[in-house]
Amino acid sequence: MITVRKSEDRGHFAIDWLDSRHSFSFGEYYDPRHLGFSALRVINEDAIAPGGGFPTHPHKDMEIITYVLEGELEHKDSLGTGSVIRPGEVQRMSAGTGIRHSEYNPSPDQAARLLQIWLLPDKQGVAPGYEQKAFPASEREGRLRLVASPDGEDGSVRIHQNTKLYATLLKAGETATLPLAGQRAAWVQVAKGNLTVNGVALSAGDGAAVTKETKLELAANDNVEVLVFDLPAPQ
Repeated sequence: MITVRKSEDRGHFAIDWLDSRHSFSFGEYYDPRHLGFSALRVINEDAIAPGGGFPTHPHKDMEIITYVLEGELEHKDSLGTGSVIRPGEVQRMSAGTGIRHSEYNPSPDQAARLLQIWLLPDKQGVAPGYEQKAFPASEREGRLRLVASPDGEDGSVRIHQNTKLYATLLKAGETATLPLAGQRAAWVQVAKGNLTVNGVALSAGDGAAVTKETKLELAANDNVEVLVFDLPAPQ
C-alpha cells in the first residue's frame, strides 16, 4: 500500500530568511494525521536565503540528518565541530544526551536548499556525535546508494536506529529497485523531478508512505533525485 503525501499539502512556514515545507507536524504546524511515520519524525524542505540561518539552539535524543540539495550550509556545534555541507554530502548529528548547534548559509548571493530529517533513536541517552561524508553523484547515478545505516555499512554514516537511507539520481527512463523484507516499511521523498513508485506517480516535494509491499520499483520520467528510507513497520 502506498499513501501519497502531496507537496502542496505539507505544512508551510516562512520568514524573511527561511521558507520551509513540513511533511510532518513541526513547530507551529500541527496536524494529528501527520505526526511522523515509523521512526521518521521530521522531513523539512528548507530554503535559506544568503546569510540566513538557525542560530545556536539545543537538541536532545534525536538522530538528525542534513541532505543539501543546492548551495552550502555552515555547521558549528558544542562538540567543537565546524564544517560546510555541500550537495552530495550527508551530515549526521546524534543529539543524544544533549548538543547545541547552529546552521547558516555562508553564501552572500546564493540560496541554500536542503532536507532536514529527524529520526527517533532506538535508545536514549547516547553520547552526542557528529559525522559527515561525501557521496559523489557518480555513486548515486542509476542506483540506490546507501548513505545512512545502523552499522555504517558500505561507508554510510552511522545512525542509532534500525533504518537504512538511500539516495539516488535517475535519468528519464532509468529504474531502481529496493527489496523490502517482511515487517519493513518505507518512505520515499522526492527532491527533484517526476517518477513512479510501484506505478504511483510522484513529483518534486511529494512523499509516500509504503507498507505491506515486498519491493519498491522507482521509474524516472525525467531527471530525478530521491531519498528512500527502509524503516521498521509502524506500530
